[in-house]
Amino acid sequence: MASLYSLSSFMSVTLSTLVILFVHPAFSVSIRRALEHQTVQTGFRITLDHVDSGKNLTKFQRVQRGIKRGQHRLQKFSAMALAATSDNSEVEAPVHAGSGEFLMNIAIGSPPETFSAIIDTGSDLIWTQCKPCKQCYDQPTPIFDPKKSSSFSKISCKSKLCEALPSSTCQDEACQYFYQYGDYSTTEGVMATETFTFGDSDDDKVSITKIGFGCGSDNEGDGFSQGAGLVGLGRGPLSLVSQLKQPKFSYCLTSIDNSKTSTLLLGSQASVNSTQSSEPIKTTPLIRNPSQPSFYYLSLEGISVGDTRVPIDTKIEDDGSGGLIIDCGTTISYLYGNVFSKIKKAFISQTKLAVDDSGATGLDLCFTLPSDTSEVEIPKLVFHFKGADLDLPAENYIVADSSSGVLCLAMGSSGTSGMSIFGNIQQQNFLVTHDLEKETLSFVPTKCDQL
Repeated sequence: MASLYSLSSFMSVTLSTLVILFVHPAFSVSIRRALEHQTVQTGFRITLDHVDSGKNLTKFQRVQRGIKRGQHRLQKFSAMALAATSDNSEVEAPVHAGSGEFLMNIAIGSPPETFSAIIDTGSDLIWTQCKPCKQCYDQPTPIFDPKKSSSFSKISCKSKLCEALPSSTCQDEACQYFYQYGDYSTTEGVMATETFTFGDSDDDKVSITKIGFGCGSDNEGDGFSQGAGLVGLGRGPLSLVSQLKQPKFSYCLTSIDNSKTSTLLLGSQASVNSTQSSEPIKTTPLIRNPSQPSFYYLSLEGISVGDTRVPIDTKIEDDGSGGLIIDCGTTISYLYGNVFSKIKKAFISQTKLAVDDSGATGLDLCFTLPSDTSEVEIPKLVFHFKGADLDLPAENYIVADSSSGVLCLAMGSSGTSGMSIFGNIQQQNFLVTHDLEKETLSFVPTKCDQL
């Protein structure tokens, strides 16, 4: 098998758009199948749009924004790892990822009020800001007023959803929640059930009753301003997937240079058998970490750069540190320091280009782009997950910008935190299926703009 990609053939198609590989789609709901809340017999489809869609930004500005969001999220994960391993008694509640690259348009209440919420595969709680506010941040839509909804109902302190909260109290027999994120942003309020309505047009709208969510009257910190709340898509009982009794979900992210939307699939729609792809299905186990139960951990055994295989031990330590998670809310992949150093060394030795040390892009490894790219070859990159070797196309790990004359590796170092992340650039044009019942994750090469 060839271990190199020809840069000339790769760049003739993608060079003009590779510079925005940091930016990924974000959610805007368009459900096509009806479903019931308690037992979902069919599935539904959600279209995805990026958080920066519709903004007047240059490609370089999009790159800069994507890098900053990714670094901010990485800092949150590092804080979470520190909190999980800390013996400090001042840590009062578990922390969660928060923020992300994606937004989901939904409506809550009767009559419904529309708002956008951040989607997060690193946490579980669904919440939105609610009146009356003790402390609320500015949001693009009106703050939800539960007094105007006939379907709003506070959750009892004895309910299973209240018991599933990492931190809760009881006040007037109603469940009060407190949820903390990795950058110490917090949301606090009352747990309730409501009718959630999904869909962009009247023909597509679907209403689901009695979804448990946090009605936040005290919400503080950075990272939430893109939306009016957050929808957790993690593995715990509070998440949207768990509450809808969906055994699986998938997403399929189009290439960044593609103007078409990406897709989120839940329930029966998420089955890899429902695609028309003839490509082989690569399946690897989902690993559990008791210290971070919401995350989707994978077993990564090595990474090949061209003909060089770098062995990797991503086992989860007894204290809960380490491991690798797959995360659609982080833009590029991050590997802990000593592993990334080996990957970087392998790319430098095989790429045969001058290293660019200007640091202007915010990436850890860039090369000076020659004027003649016909003789330049890029090493292939393969992630060796347990039972699944994922051979990535060049556009899933190389970014290039002819105007600034650089070619960069779309990966970085997570430092000494010990946690690694498989980001969403590496996942584009794969149907990525999370099967919570079988506890597996599958990749299928897919033309996501045709799904």
